[in-house]
Amino acid sequence: MFVEKFKAGRIVAGAVLMAFALGMSGCGSTAKDDPNSQAALDKLYADAKDDLNAGSYDRAIKTLEKIEGRAAGTTMGQQATLDLAWAYYKTAERAQAVSTLDRFIKLNPSSPAMDYALYMKGIVNFNEDLGLFGRLAGQDVSERDQQASREALLAFRQLVEQFPESKYAADAQTRANFISNTLAAYEVHVARYYFNRKAYVAAANRAQSAVAEFQYAPGIEEALYIMSESYDKLGLTQLRDDARRVLDKNFPDSEYASGGGKKKKPWWKVW
Repeated sequence: MFVEKFKAGRIVAGAVLMAFALGMSGCGSTAKDDPNSQAALDKLYADAKDDLNAGSYDRAIKTLEKIEGRAAGTTMGQQATLDLAWAYYKTAERAQAVSTLDRFIKLNPSSPAMDYALYMKGIVNFNEDLGLFGRLAGQDVSERDQQASREALLAFRQLVEQFPESKYAADAQTRANFISNTLAAYEVHVARYYFNRKAYVAAANRAQSAVAEFQYAPGIEEALYIMSESYDKLGLTQLRDDARRVLDKNFPDSEYASGGGKKKKPWWKVW
């Protein structure tokens, strides 16, 4: 009886030891193969960087999306988000890139990479062809959307204001100035468009909008002139005189100024 119990005890003990050994072996395997482990994440990120450097952006995007999800809240997760936005930008997925950057900015307000995120958002929305109005031929310019350029301007301005010492600040300011000037020129272009079609209320409003929003842009000179001419056509003499007074004061040598001698007719004025 004792022998049988002893044998049974040995069998049970052996089973327990086997189970324990298997369990330990399984734990070691799980730790080694855990996709969320630092080693696994480091390997994924290294692969993603290789793909980015090689221009394999679609493959990099898939890897970076995995990292962003698995490393959320960490420095690596933040870096993956910024790299993901860059990859979207390089594949012409502007909306996805902007959405990714907006998410980064919202979730990481104190990140040391915030200046870079704002700079990249400006770059993604930046349109260097904004000022080439020759491309507008045959188009109704009043229907063109300038939202992307305005978003770029806001991002660059925020960067300069919040991070004046950033290494991206100088370039951001240069780009902000360019966008301001070209957006002002665009507003004047639209005001001129309305004026030539005798839509004087719309012309005055659009020119006034340009003056209010981009008061230091070169195009404001013509905007003030369009305002005064539009108000004159509408019989609004007080507003006309106010616009002319501002024009004369700020641009005394302007071809549009009241005291500037014989005024040269603008090339676009056909009446």
